Amino acid sequence: MANENFMYRAIELARGGEGKTNPNPLVGAVIVKDGRIIGEGFHHAYGQLHAEREALKNCAERGENPQGATIYVTLEPCCHFGRQPPCTHALVEAGISRVVVGSRDPNPLVQGKGNAYLREQGISVEEDFLRDECDSLNPIFFHYITKKTPFIALKYAMTLDGKIATRTGESKWITSEESRDYVHLLRNRYAGILVGIGTVLADDPMLNCRLVNEKGEPTGRNPVRIICDSDLKIPLLSKIVKTAEKIPTILVSCKDGRSEDDEKIYIEKKAVLESSGLEVLEVPGANLLKESGEGSKKPKPQVDLNVLMKILGEKGIDSLLIEGGSEIHYSALKSGIVNKIYVFVAPKIFGGAGKTPVGGEGVNLPDEAFNFQLEKVSRFGDDVFLEYKK
Repeated sequence: MANENFMYRAIELARGGEGKTNPNPLVGAVIVKDGRIIGEGFHHAYGQLHAEREALKNCAERGENPQGATIYVTLEPCCHFGRQPPCTHALVEAGISRVVVGSRDPNPLVQGKGNAYLREQGISVEEDFLRDECDSLNPIFFHYITKKTPFIALKYAMTLDGKIATRTGESKWITSEESRDYVHLLRNRYAGILVGIGTVLADDPMLNCRLVNEKGEPTGRNPVRIICDSDLKIPLLSKIVKTAEKIPTILVSCKDGRSEDDEKIYIEKKAVLESSGLEVLEVPGANLLKESGEGSKKPKPQVDLNVLMKILGEKGIDSLLIEGGSEIHYSALKSGIVNKIYVFVAPKIFGGAGKTPVGGEGVNLPDEAFNFQLEKVSRFGDDVFLEYKK
């Protein structure tokens, strides 16, 4: 019989690759012989050894022989040549006699072929062992490998009365330091972070990952910064622009709605921004809104987020954390691209006319609401942390 403790250990190991394997999955592996672990490993980073080969390497380092052993692996072993050779071949060559698999791999290049190959070679294969627990490691990979677009998470912090800022626009700080620290774990986990230009103009953020070890050395990975900025309003002295040569940054502008004079200004600023290290993407417009201002009827184009997601997917960006502004939150929800929501709720009340997490036109009827399922509830100090899935 398979032992749950060994698979739980493989799951624990797999999490060691968070923020480094994208767009590959998180995978852990444990090799067991005569009831004891003789080797273990995980996929450390994209392009490096897969978990099974890491575990076999660990066997050699320990002076252990994997002949006749069982391997517990959180995801079906690959059977194709990519940046690494097939793990199935390595298991056969090592003399592994039994493979216990957690998740099935939806990658069309694998998708049952790995397990089938192992059986053809006389290896016993047990599938779907602690599958739900193993599946929970890789919602990003499963989405990206099948949809070819990024997995999208919306994140915001709010008060008990649903405000993300006071009536004067102040928002620092709504939540506790513990909550803010966890945000950087999320930024490390997701390949990109997306905000609207309003957030940049209001807060001048860095949008980087500030995880460090005990020595103060950076341990996290900065996500690709993506700013929806239809008319390139970003200030040249903003932190985003000044750090673009060090942190990959994409400005997403809208092709539509500019006059001849505006187009000339746009072209000149685009050249300056690109020389500063930013990439400027031009995307068709969608969801025309009215310009702010009393009596104004001039249409204001927004970036078509569905088109943008396809482009980002083609660039290998498998996941995005949307952190910015009630208007872009509404646009993302309306576009139907949101897969997950993270909400930090602080034990504070602002009252008044402070901003709410989701702006836009809103829905007309309760039945038209954007619906999500509660997945997990936890705490950071006195803050409540809620996770929802589509």
